[in-house]
Amino acid sequence: AQSGRRGGERYGRSASVEMERAQTLVVGAGVVGLAMAAALARRGRDVLVVEKAHAICTGVSSRSSEVLHAGLYYPPGSRKARLCVRGNQLLYVYCASRGVGYARTGKLLVATSEAQLSSSLPALQQRAEANCVQGLRVLSRADARAIEPAIECVGALLSPSSGIVDSHGLALALLGDAEAHGATLALGTEVIGADPWP
Repeated sequence: AQSGRRGGERYGRSASVEMERAQTLVVGAGVVGLAMAAALARRGRDVLVVEKAHAICTGVSSRSSEVLHAGLYYPPGSRKARLCVRGNQLLYVYCASRGVGYARTGKLLVATSEAQLSSSLPALQQRAEANCVQGLRVLSRADARAIEPAIECVGALLSPSSGIVDSHGLALALLGDAEAHGATLALGTEVIGADPWP
């Protein structure tokens, strides 16, 4: 890795020295990288996080829709389905415990025709229930419009566990957790190559 001046100065020590000693290198200081760093550091690993930008959460994480997905769409039994449903539950707890902004807004999946109401919506509900998504409710047109008056539909499926999160607040909380357990962040540091472990 190659450290820019700002990255090397983050903790007043050389990022290259830290890299020589770190047990674990995490590349990227977005939400996923910082979550990995926090989890590894909590387990006692010596973790170095390198980020080529001069701030955290400036890549894909900064451009996400910030949606907390419920796990409605993934194939039942898949790893994505299992991790999405469990991650949804854990993320609400984490955000509440760390003061990260979030809202459990719920999500309406609407049927705009009788065909969708009798076929597409039940199939989606069946898939979501197979993924163990909790609290799903079938709504009439009137019930859906009571939640969102501007909606036009013949019926809907409510997913109450869908929501939104402040991704930058989440990244800061994860960085705080990682640093509290000894992880080091090197900003302005780009990985330019890697050798296989001997």
